[in-house]
Order: sequence, then structure tokens, then C-alpha cells
Amino acid sequence: MCGIVGYLGNVEAYPILIDSLKKLEYRGYDSAGIAVWCQGKIEVARHKGKVDELRGACKNGFEGKMGLAHTRWATHGIPSERNAHPHRSQDVVVVHNGIVENYMELKEKLRAEGDTFLSDTDTEVIPHLIKSHMNKGEDFVTAVRSSIDDIAGSFALGIIREEEKTLIAAKKESPLVIGIGDGEYFIASDVPALIGLTNRFIFLEDGDMAVMNEDGIHLTDLEGKGVDRPVQVINWTAAMAEKGGYKHFMLKEIFEQPRAISDTLIGRIREESGRVDFEELELPGISRFKRIWMVACGTSYHACLIGKHMIERNLRLPVEVDIASEFRYRDPLLTTSDMLILVSQSGETADTIAAMKEGKRKGAYTLAVCNVVGSTLARECDGVVFTHAGPEIGVASTKAFTTQVSVLYLLMLHMGQMLEVLDQDTIRQKIGEIKKIPRKIQLALEENENIVELARRYMKYRNFLYLGRGINFPTALEGALKLKEISYIHAEAYAAGEMKHGPIALIDENMPVVFVSPHDQTYQKTCSNVQEVVSRRGNILLCTDHDGHEMREATDTLLHVPGTDYDLQPLVFVVPLQMFAYHIANLLGTDVDQPRNLAKSVTVE
Repeated sequence: MCGIVGYLGNVEAYPILIDSLKKLEYRGYDSAGIAVWCQGKIEVARHKGKVDELRGACKNGFEGKMGLAHTRWATHGIPSERNAHPHRSQDVVVVHNGIVENYMELKEKLRAEGDTFLSDTDTEVIPHLIKSHMNKGEDFVTAVRSSIDDIAGSFALGIIREEEKTLIAAKKESPLVIGIGDGEYFIASDVPALIGLTNRFIFLEDGDMAVMNEDGIHLTDLEGKGVDRPVQVINWTAAMAEKGGYKHFMLKEIFEQPRAISDTLIGRIREESGRVDFEELELPGISRFKRIWMVACGTSYHACLIGKHMIERNLRLPVEVDIASEFRYRDPLLTTSDMLILVSQSGETADTIAAMKEGKRKGAYTLAVCNVVGSTLARECDGVVFTHAGPEIGVASTKAFTTQVSVLYLLMLHMGQMLEVLDQDTIRQKIGEIKKIPRKIQLALEENENIVELARRYMKYRNFLYLGRGINFPTALEGALKLKEISYIHAEAYAAGEMKHGPIALIDENMPVVFVSPHDQTYQKTCSNVQEVVSRRGNILLCTDHDGHEMREATDTLLHVPGTDYDLQPLVFVVPLQMFAYHIANLLGTDVDQPRNLAKSVTVE
């Protein structure tokens, strides 16, 4: 989510660090900071706001040939200068992406040793841990290794100290790459930060630690055993780097979904204790809420339809879902006993903001689910939960949708524990299921080349029908929306049981029908719908998690996805539908990232 850069070499570090941070701005952040080492002294500057504001705060000093820099998106502690990275303890300075899950326990232990903490972050315990181990006689590298052993959670780390010109990097479940130059080394969260500085990279794996100094680079695991990682040559232009080497931002964002969902989960799930917590959210008097409303537009509206299924099924609370542009014009029956959840990627959607104001006027508790810190919804709602999807550049939403669904699932679990409707064992089991989702989406993404060939077969058709049942009716809606948004092909979605009530009249060999057909309680009914299309010579594309689907032989095409818990099926099933829409649009030559007549954020009614 956030951005790390680091440098050790023979030229001034400051301009390299600042320029590299600028290249990582696309990841999203709310504060930035820099640390530069010069002859046994480290100068640190931090600033709430943008990298350019940090640059303005560094007019004097900051001369040296080693350093670290960081852009932060708040998880523990509000956006502020004191919570910005780097963090230090005496002569040790650290930047960190990830979550230290046991930071409170570590902080209390360190306080008992006499340490004082200056921020609200989990990260600040890391330099204090390193100093604690060094005070017990360990050298710098050993102290870092021991400190990492103390930490539970995920991390990408950059670490320096005043006493020596040594840069240490380590990784677990957060991205980190090393750039190799001529007598110089770079670290970064992403390759784009280092384009123009080097084209040679080492991609660290989980559990890797790199020690860089004037003698070279030494790679080990966290036990100190040497590891061998290849140096890879990446010849990207600056434009290619922004897109991560992908042809379009949309395709990059489709493939970012495993990482985006992992970022959404970080710091919020406690599998061992069976808890889900949001540091940024308080729900005062939750038992007073007798009804939940969910309001959104477009793709976010489809996420809300899925959220309705989750909440009603698991919490037995009634949920109303409305399109934001219609909501306030029907004088909704909101009261102080209602919770109004407003879902928007940007937090600036005009109709959704208007719905929020209507809810506030009628006394409802308003809760924003959005991706942008500091947005109007985030500022003005009573509560907010961020999706942590990172910037989404493509107009057609992909990772924003899956992270919104993930957040609504976590909210359902959080509310269930607060209302004592879900017990710890149930929550623990459901946390275990969503933790598997990034891997299952990765498996679905491996069908990409097969979907390219499907797109070649289907790109000639000008009308599509998408059908699904239960929690996957909204998945069908989202699949159809993606196709029409970026390929300009007419596509409609229906609840599969509604096919007989009108759409069946359209079906012939020129009407492809996309079925979302998991092996769940809707399976047999959907099989009957498939048979009805077969009998009318319809062209069927079947998306299923069932290897032995009884309609397999009767269909023209089958897309297989990994199975998962019923509530989480849309997160997996939507992925091949996104890729199918993307590849058809790409083959047709449309402007995938900026389709005609559409805007990323609709800020007028």
C-alpha cells in the first residue's frame, strides 16, 4: 500500500529518494518522510501531505550518500507528522510497510525497559526492539534479525543506523525489490520507483533479508543462512513502469486484486482470537440499529447487493439497498434506529454524498466505505472504513469492487461479534476462508491465456445475456457492466429465475448467455436454466467451481474457478468476467482505460 525507497552508494541520496517517492505516488498515501545518513549522523524530516510538501521542508542539510524515504497510508494512528515514517530510536532509523500484529504487547515490554514512544504507530516498536537487542550486546545485523523474530505480522523493512554505512532490507508478505547499480544499491516497494536508475533487480521472497554496504550485498533467510536470488533485467520505459509492464491500467488492476485484498485484511483480522477489528471505526450503541441501508452507484451498488446477502444471511438484520441517484427522491423512511452505509471508491460521488446528507438529516448513523483518505464521505460520515485498494486508474472498476466486497464481509463479521450473533469459532472459520481468497483469485488469474482465446471467439457478438442466482446475481450484473463499459457491446444481466419472464424471447444462436453457476444451493435450479437455453440453441459460456457440472457437455465453453465459502463466491467468480470483458475490448481496440462518455468519479448529479 505505502511506498518504501532506499539508497546506498556514491552520489547524493536526497534527490534519488525524493524522485523515487514521486514515482510511487500512484500507490496512495497521506504523509511522507525521509532520512539521510552523512558521516555518522542521520537527518530525518517528516510531513503530513504530499511529497512536494516534504521537499519544501528539506531545504537545508540532507546531504549524504545513504538514506531511506517513505510514503504512508494510515493504518495505526491518524495521518500526522508524528505518525509519518521514518521512525527512530536513538541511532536506528526504520521505514516499514505492513502490520506488527503484536505491537501493543511489544510496546508494553519496551516501556518496562524505560523506552518512550512518540507516535501511535505499530512501526515505532521496531527501532526500539533493535536498540533493545543491541543494548544486550548484539551487533546491528544480529539485532535486526532478533527483532524480526519478535514480530508477528507482515513487513517490508528498510533500516539504517548512524554508526555504520549499512542498509538492511527484509520482507514478509509485503513487496520489496532491490535494484543493483554500479557500486550502488536501491530498495523500493515497486520497480517503477527505480526506473531510470537501474534495470537490474533482485525480487526478495518472503523471509529474505539483505545487508548492503561498501563490501557488497549479502542475502540470507531470517535465520542467517545464505540464499541465492537471481538478478533480473527489467527493460521498462517510464510509461510501462507506471502500468507495471501491462498494456492497460485495467489489466494491471485486475492482476493486483490478490494484493489489494491482502492489504484490505491486514491489521483487521485476528484469526487466533476469532476477532475482526477496525482501528478507524467505532460503532456506538450498535444494538440500537434495527435496519441497515446500503446506498451506492454502479459497481459499488453491485457490491452493496452482495453485502445485503451477507448481512441478512449471517446476522438476520434487514438490509435495504438503493441506487444513490434514486434514494433521496423517494423520501426514504430513515430513523435514528437505522445505519446508512455509503459505498464509493472515490468518496466523492455526488449522488452518494447527497444520500449521506439525507441520512444525516433524518438522524441515521452514516458509515462510509471508500478508498480515498480525506474524501468528502470519509470526512463527513459518522464513521469510515477504508478499502486500501490503492489508486485505481482504469475507469472500469475492478480491484475497488473486490476490496469493497471484502470490507463488507469484514464489517459483517465485526458487527456479528459486537452483537454477539456470531461466536468466536464461527468468526475464526470465516476469517480462515477470506484469508484464502487472494490465493484463489491468483489461481483464477492463471486462466488469463485461455480467456484471451475465448475473447477471440466471442468478440464478434453484439449482445450478451448474463445470468446468476442468489449472491451471484450481483456478480452477473457486474460482469455485464464491465463488458458494456469498455467494449461498447450491449450486455444485460438478470436473476436466472427471471429468464422465463421475458429475456428467454431473445435467445438464439446469436445470443451468448454467460451463466455464473457455483455448486451451491442454487446449482440445480441454474442447471435447469442452462437446459432451457440449450433447447433454444443458445450459445452458452458456463462459469463454475464444479468439476463435474452436469451441463458441462451441453455448453459451448466452460470457465473454471476455485470453490470457496458461499458469501465469498463473488470475489472469485467476478475475476474471469473482468478478464473476459477486458480481452474483448482490447481485441476490438477500444480505449480500455478511458472508455467514451465515462468518468472515474461522477462528481455532479
